[in-house]
Amino acid sequence: MSMFHVQENVLQRVLQLPVVSSTCETLQRKYSSTKESHPLMASVCEVYERGVQGAGALAMWGMEPVVRRLEPQFAVANNLACRGLDHLEEKIPALQYPVDK
Repeated sequence: MSMFHVQENVLQRVLQLPVVSSTCETLQRKYSSTKESHPLMASVCEVYERGVQGAGALAMWGMEPVVRRLEPQFAVANNLACRGLDHLEEKIPALQYPVDK
């Protein structure tokens, strides 16, 4: 089991909440629209995106041995986060609606 598999569970659940997914979609549309309408901004954004991808890959490669040793702790943290999310979803019904509602 990799770190991504352990983290994806809680992260996927959060990203699937309508309030979060609709916000992300809106931000993605605005980001894409800005890139399309401003050529200079598009080139700056592309350089930034490549840098983030490279830095992310390098960070994951460097962290892999540590992550393998901490997998049991990640699993416990994921379980606790999922329980906390269950509680939030129960107490805050608005999380189940898109932002515009």
